[in-house]
Amino acid sequence: MEALELARLQFAVTGGLHFLFVVLTLGLAPLVAIMHTRQALAGGPLRERMTRFWGQIYVVNYALGIVTGLVMEFQFGLSWSGLSHYAGDVFGAPLAMETLVAFFLESTFLGLWIFGWGRLPKWAHVACIWLVTLTAYASAFFIMAANSFLQNPAGAVESGGRLRLVDFGALLTNKALVFSFPHVIGAGLFTGAMVLAGASAYQLRRRTSEVEFFSRSLRTGVVVAAIGIFLTVGFGYAQFSGVQEGKLSQAGLPFAVMVESGNLLMLLVLFVMLPMIRVLPRWRWTHPVLMVLTPVPFVLAIMGWLVREMGRQPWMIWGKLTVADAMTPGLTTSMITGSLVGFAAVLGLLAVVDYVLIARVVRRGPRDLDLGSVREPALTY
Repeated sequence: MEALELARLQFAVTGGLHFLFVVLTLGLAPLVAIMHTRQALAGGPLRERMTRFWGQIYVVNYALGIVTGLVMEFQFGLSWSGLSHYAGDVFGAPLAMETLVAFFLESTFLGLWIFGWGRLPKWAHVACIWLVTLTAYASAFFIMAANSFLQNPAGAVESGGRLRLVDFGALLTNKALVFSFPHVIGAGLFTGAMVLAGASAYQLRRRTSEVEFFSRSLRTGVVVAAIGIFLTVGFGYAQFSGVQEGKLSQAGLPFAVMVESGNLLMLLVLFVMLPMIRVLPRWRWTHPVLMVLTPVPFVLAIMGWLVREMGRQPWMIWGKLTVADAMTPGLTTSMITGSLVGFAAVLGLLAVVDYVLIARVVRRGPRDLDLGSVREPALTY
C-alpha cells in the first residue's frame, strides 16, 4: 500500500475503534440519568441498584474511551499537518470547544457523581449525572461540527493560502450538521438501549434470581431502542437532501449495509419487540435473539462513519483541500506502518479490555457493586 492509503487506513482503524466507545457513552449516559432521577423521585433499593449497576458499566466504558480519544488527537499532527496548516484556524475551533468546554466539564461532573454517593445532597447528585449527559452531548455536537466543516466548509473564507473563520454561527448551523447530529444521538440511544436489552436477556436466560431487576431493564431498553432507531433512520434519510451529488455512490457497500440493516432493525424493534414488551422477559426463546442483536448497532455505527468519510473522497475538505494535500510531507510507508501497528494494537487492546470488564460486570450482576459503595476509610497508625 502507498503511504497515503496507509495513512487513511490508520485513521479509519483508530477512528472506528474510538467511535465504538463514544456511541455507547452517548447511549448509556441519558439512561443512567433517567434511572437516577426515578430513584430520587420514588426511592427504593431496586431503582438505586439499577442506577449503580448500569452506571458502573457506563464508567468503565467512559474511562477506557478517553485513552482512545487521545490517540485520535495525535494523528492530526503526525499524519495530517496539511489540514492543520490550511484549515487549523477553523477546524481547530470546535475541537478546542469540545476539549475545554465539554470534555473537561463532563469529566468533572462525572467525578462528582462517582464520588458523591452518600456525600452530596440528593438532587445535587442527580444534577451531576444530567450535567454529564448534557456535556457528553455538547462534546458530540462540537466533534460533529468539526466533521461537518470537512463535508461542507461553511463560515470560512480563503485568505493568504489558508482558510479563515469569519462566521462561527454558520459553522455551528452547517447544513451538514443539523441532521447528522441528531442522527448520531439516535444511534447512541439505540446502541445503549440494545446493550441494556441484551445484557438483561443474558441474565434472564441464565434464570437469574434478579428477575424484577433485569425485567425492568429489558423493558427500558426496548422502549429507548424504539426511540433511538426511529431518530436514527428518520434523520438518516433527512441527511440525503444536503449530501453533495456522488457522495453516496462512492460509499458503496457500507452505505447499502447501513440503510438496509437500519430499515430491517426499525421494523423489528417498532413492530415486533415493542408490542411484545410485556412478555419478552418471560419468553426465554427471545433472549438469545436479543443477545445476538446486541453488537449489531456497533457494526452499523461504524458503517455510518465509513459512509460519511468515504463519500467525501478524494477531498479532505470538500472542494478546498484534497486528502493527498492534507497529508504530512515526507511520510514513508514504513513510518506510517509502524504507527498504524502501534495505534491499532493499543486501541484494539483497550476495546478488548472494555468488553471483558463490561462482560464481567454483566455476568456478576448487581451485587458487590463498587460504584456507590460508601466504605469507611481504613485506620492508620
